[in-house]
Amino acid sequence: QVQLVESGGGSVQAGGSLRLSCAISGVTYSDYCMSWFRQAPGKEREGVAAIYSAGTATSYHDSVKGRFTISRDNAKNTLYLQMNSLKPEDTAMYYCALKGATTSDYVLRQCPIRSRTDFPYWGQGTQVTVSS
Repeated sequence: QVQLVESGGGSVQAGGSLRLSCAISGVTYSDYCMSWFRQAPGKEREGVAAIYSAGTATSYHDSVKGRFTISRDNAKNTLYLQMNSLKPEDTAMYYCALKGATTSDYVLRQCPIRSRTDFPYWGQGTQVTVSS
């Protein structure tokens, strides 16, 4: 049973930074994609960053490029999202998600930003609030 547990959310002023963590357990896939999503009140849940289980290639939503960095520590079974230069529009519930890698993901060693419907495993979310 895959379990994902997020932590690290909080309230910051615009321009500040936060680092989210996602503890991962129970994964039986040999190769998989991990992503961070966010959902603001009244809006759809959107993918903001993605990373493959091996290698270093990452993918980002245009709105966070240059400000957010996704990374993983396989030894600690933890996924991270470093968020810098935060803006009020980054305010949302942030979720980590996981799915098995496709053949394309495996060949490219990279996971794209995907729809929420592609992911079977989710954490409970952590709230990020950015004030102006």
